[in-house]
Amino acid sequence: MRLTFLGTGTSFGVPVLGCACAVCTSDDPRDRRTRSGALLDLPDGRLLVDAPPELRLQLLREGVTSLDAVWVTHTHADHLHGIDDLRAFSGSGSLAMWVPSIHQTELRTRFPYIFDPTVLVQPSTTKPEIEVHTFRPLESVRVLGAEVVPLPVPHGVTTVFGFRAGPLGYVTDGKALPPSTLAALKGVRTLVLNALWWGNPHPAHFNIEEAIAVSRSVGAERTFLVHLTHRVGHRELEGQLPDGVYPAYDGLTVDVD
Repeated sequence: MRLTFLGTGTSFGVPVLGCACAVCTSDDPRDRRTRSGALLDLPDGRLLVDAPPELRLQLLREGVTSLDAVWVTHTHADHLHGIDDLRAFSGSGSLAMWVPSIHQTELRTRFPYIFDPTVLVQPSTTKPEIEVHTFRPLESVRVLGAEVVPLPVPHGVTTVFGFRAGPLGYVTDGKALPPSTLAALKGVRTLVLNALWWGNPHPAHFNIEEAIAVSRSVGAERTFLVHLTHRVGHRELEGQLPDGVYPAYDGLTVDVD
């Protein structure tokens, strides 16, 4: 099982438009963070985690020529508004998309040209061909030959769904781990967590201190931080984190098992 970080930034990305701070003007390529998404190679195919706005550029950068399924964590724009780029992967048949049951109505309403069969595309144009599969909190589903457990986490007024797949736990855009989610993560070897910055607690995201504490409570051998802002540079952050906790960066690939 292999995980590739397509994007590791927040909804603003890094560089932030109009910002001339040290991180936004850094010449370290690891400080260039597109919106959060990932690829997970499973036994029977490749799973895309979210469809961020830069999806086309991310997939070109990684040389991706095929996708087999998509996992939607939630419907915020920075995790979903690259959905039209899925046209390139659904021409020969529908692409399976796993969507939280509580979010499927919003997904269908926001993109009627994809999900409403009464909306017809214009001649000579195309649309993503997607087959929606829904999941419920903590009810395991079979995805590309792997058992995947949807993990609900609070994110402001909404609920985001990370997952556990074998030795991997993936949690993005979360502020806390409910007891049931924490229990489901026990035993993972590799953990992915969102973390904005040091200090200044945020109402909908972990800061770095909170993410470190959560990592320790889970007990993972290694934790990778994503959803990082321009308040933290990669090189400096790498030197400040405790053993076993690492800042992820766009294009980083790790073997999970």
